[in-house]
Amino acid sequence: MKNFFVRVWRFCKKLFLILFILQFVYIIMLKWINPPVTLTQLGSLLGGNGLKRDYVAADKISPNAGLAVIASEDQLFTDHNGFDWKSIQKAIEKNQKKKNRIVGASTISQQTAKNVFLWQRRNWLRKGLETYFTFMIEWIWGKERILEVYLNVAEMGKGVFGIEAAAQHYFKKSAAKLSRTEAAMIASSLPNPVRYTVKPLSRFVAVRYPWVLLQMNNLQGDADIKDVLPGPRARATNSPSK
Repeated sequence: MKNFFVRVWRFCKKLFLILFILQFVYIIMLKWINPPVTLTQLGSLLGGNGLKRDYVAADKISPNAGLAVIASEDQLFTDHNGFDWKSIQKAIEKNQKKKNRIVGASTISQQTAKNVFLWQRRNWLRKGLETYFTFMIEWIWGKERILEVYLNVAEMGKGVFGIEAAAQHYFKKSAAKLSRTEAAMIASSLPNPVRYTVKPLSRFVAVRYPWVLLQMNNLQGDADIKDVLPGPRARATNSPSK
């Protein structure tokens, strides 16, 4: 019996080592290639919501889109190491006061880690793995790649994944041609893109996107943010709204 447990233990250690090496290699590969599919995308497809997506390179995405999601989701994106600890602490305090409501504080890095490698439902296992993968992509990918992947894999509508699919679905144009207002509307839906719709325009998006536009104006001069935005570097992010 003792030998049996020893063999099982050795097998588990080997299996863990193999899985660790495979996931590490996968993370490195995704620095240059796009994720073939995510659990969220599979869930949408199998759940009957469909799957519309079209991965595009960073130079095929308007810088307005990158600026909009930073303004909406994570204004400290270029300043933190993957975690906004002050916001996390505030969220914990709010969740303790209101047990029936869960307030999130995920950065773009954390959301990217969750969207690419994990599932959506909240639990301690997922949060632990999310922390690990966030650390790894910050270390291996860097901010520009994280933002590019986020813009390509984030759900932006019912069965709509990525900024190119969203631009085509809502505005019949490529992601490269999104105006500031259009990008702000899409970014405003991100807290719950199935519920907070761009078309038809939900009340939440209608109220939020002017605020996002204001935040874009405030952030557009930040040199660090300019350095990570997608799109040809020669393009200005202060093109007029349409």
